[in-house]
Amino acid sequence: MLQLEFQNITIQFPPLIISGISLVIIFLLYRWSKELEVRRFTVFLYFLISTYITPLYTHFKENDSLFQLLFPLGFVIVLIYLFANKKNHPAKLKASLLGFAVAVYQLIQQYSGFTP
Repeated sequence: MLQLEFQNITIQFPPLIISGISLVIIFLLYRWSKELEVRRFTVFLYFLISTYITPLYTHFKENDSLFQLLFPLGFVIVLIYLFANKKNHPAKLKASLLGFAVAVYQLIQQYSGFTP
């Protein structure tokens, strides 16, 4: 992690691999948004909604530890909406699948306890 320290201010940047992946995601979303004729920003909304994860089940153990069963609810909602709507575009489906990949990464990060 890169840190820039000034007098009483510290700016922290994410690791280089996370920054690179973020740039690739933004590039792909921008490219897919060009495929739409109107309302190009909806690709970004589909991506953001698809990344939402929520706990389905929570269990407290005797030793004050917490277990949560997490589920990518945002992706399921977007998928149901896309298939119920007759005007779905392949770019919106690609963006929601990319959001699902980010949601799976968040799930792995939550369960393994790994934070870059």
